[in-house]
Amino acid sequence: MNIAVIGTGYVGLVTGTCFAETGNKVICVDINEEKVNAMKAGKIPIYEPHLDVLFERNIREGRLKFTTQIEEAVEQAQIIFLALPTPPGEDGSADLSYVLKVADDLGWIIKDYKVIVDKSTVPVGTAEKVRDAVARKAQVPFDVVSNPEFLREGFAVDDFMKPDRVVIGTSSDRAKKLMEELYKPFVRQGNPLIVMDERSAELTKYAANAFLATKISFMNEIANFCERVGADVDMVRLGIGTDERIGKRFLFPGIGYGGSCFPKDVQALAKSGVENGYEFRILKSVMKVNDRQKTVLLSPIMNHFEQKLTKKRIAIWGLAFKPDTDDIREAPALYMIEHLLEAGADIIAYDPEAMPNVQRQKNYPIQYSNDQYSLLEEADALLICTEWGMFRNPDFDLMKKSMKNPVIFDGRNLYENNKMRELGWTYFSIGRNPIV
Repeated sequence: MNIAVIGTGYVGLVTGTCFAETGNKVICVDINEEKVNAMKAGKIPIYEPHLDVLFERNIREGRLKFTTQIEEAVEQAQIIFLALPTPPGEDGSADLSYVLKVADDLGWIIKDYKVIVDKSTVPVGTAEKVRDAVARKAQVPFDVVSNPEFLREGFAVDDFMKPDRVVIGTSSDRAKKLMEELYKPFVRQGNPLIVMDERSAELTKYAANAFLATKISFMNEIANFCERVGADVDMVRLGIGTDERIGKRFLFPGIGYGGSCFPKDVQALAKSGVENGYEFRILKSVMKVNDRQKTVLLSPIMNHFEQKLTKKRIAIWGLAFKPDTDDIREAPALYMIEHLLEAGADIIAYDPEAMPNVQRQKNYPIQYSNDQYSLLEEADALLICTEWGMFRNPDFDLMKKSMKNPVIFDGRNLYENNKMRELGWTYFSIGRNPIV
């Protein structure tokens, strides 16, 4: 099939590349000429494991192309994917201006039947708004489909190529057949392709992300309570995770969730509720819990240093909101950095992928290190904010020799309490008794 993908952000680039990998001819559109030229030259603009191999191969074989001209991409396309940003507005609602602007343009561009697919995460009713925007100028038949993505950063290629499920929202048999044909290579293992109405498909994505955010926040609440009563959150997690009704995933406590999806989508769903006369009380609590959780380690840090952080050297491992990505959107590390700087601390940070983004997007008066060990020289404490694999089994002896004091504040519970006690560390984690 011939496919156009409008928008080359995280979702758009993964979508376009993976569709090209299954033999489709894909043209991706972006208004940023510099970015388009770089991609034409084979330079991938994001970090995502395994994407680079598919990206390079499909460019080389001519199935994946890039342009700034939407007309060029749309002309031959049977299916047009809208993978455009829907950032939160000032009131928390999803900003649909990018999506609706392109929809308006498509009205006069399309010359024959097209399927226009909302790939972006959008509120209930967006498909109808897109349909109305296209219809104002369109002289040919078209269909609008909701096809939400369920990609995890760091696992996006696997998630796309081997999806748990594919959700297609459409009331058109014609569009349904085309979408089923497109996704056939991805569901050969029997993974369900679920066809539903457009509104249900739109809500499915928000509901999924909101539920997972709720699960994370609940576990963080349990972790905080464990510290109050002397229970061990790891034991509690094992005890409830073996219940099939609950499951083992998303039960690890930490310093909150971040990224491009959970914070934005929970907020947008809550706002959508208000707009429709419904109050999501649980979601309001989830947002409050997560905001508090991002800086939950600040208090033990301040207490440990007797409320005096001036000139204390704090080393930070991890800046991305999660491992295997360079995404720093709503990353807990950034919130911790801001509070620590306010308290007078000197900060040096390391992340294997996210440092350029922090340097480019934030103007923090902090230092950066090229490796995970050199920043520990004369450090008063280490703060762990992201659970990169390289941090899970470090050289504790080298760390201890380098640091001024063997103190770790672990926001991701990477190490066992017993081990840290045996090694002689002062160790603070989430939902477990501190080792002092």
